[in-house]
Amino acid sequence: MKIKLFPLLTIVLFALLVGVMVFRLLYQVRTGADQLIAQEVQQLVEIFKRIDKKCEIIDFDYQKNPINFLNVKSFVGSEVASMNLAFPDQWEGPYLNDNPTIQQQTYMVVDTKKGYFITPGEGVVLANGKVIGKDIILDKDTDIPAMMQDKNMLMFEGKALAAPLPVGSSTAKEVLLENIMRAEDGLVFRSEKEPIISIVRN
Repeated sequence: MKIKLFPLLTIVLFALLVGVMVFRLLYQVRTGADQLIAQEVQQLVEIFKRIDKKCEIIDFDYQKNPINFLNVKSFVGSEVASMNLAFPDQWEGPYLNDNPTIQQQTYMVVDTKKGYFITPGEGVVLANGKVIGKDIILDKDTDIPAMMQDKNMLMFEGKALAAPLPVGSSTAKEVLLENIMRAEDGLVFRSEKEPIISIVRN
């Protein structure tokens, strides 16, 4: 009986060992992905700040906007992919040779009531086991800043897996309206770059 049990125990122990190794490998892959996400969202923020400084980002077309256009060298009009620019002629692309991805998903600019945020794309599995777009819903009402401080959501080892993007129409429009309100008759309003609006009152 003991002789018959020995091969069975050997198989069970081997299966357990393989299971532990696979689990550890998957966990290491996910933790490595989270570390990369934390780095890349910050790099993307800096790129968008450069774009905003030169081109003045007005807004984005959608609530969730794939970041798949940073390798664009030139374009026609004032819009590149889903991003609208006040001064598209100041575009200095390509900003990257390849748009960054994680688990084959592009990063996103997410529009919420608390502003724009850069996040991993939908379908990305985080080290905590949560899936973007399934377990972590990023809609207009989502409190992303709170998620960035929650290890069960968008934080890994004290590092946020998303980042605020302080650009967009709210700032641009406020500046524009303030200048118009202060305008006198016959004003030609100019930015630091080019004339963008002319007002003549009767």
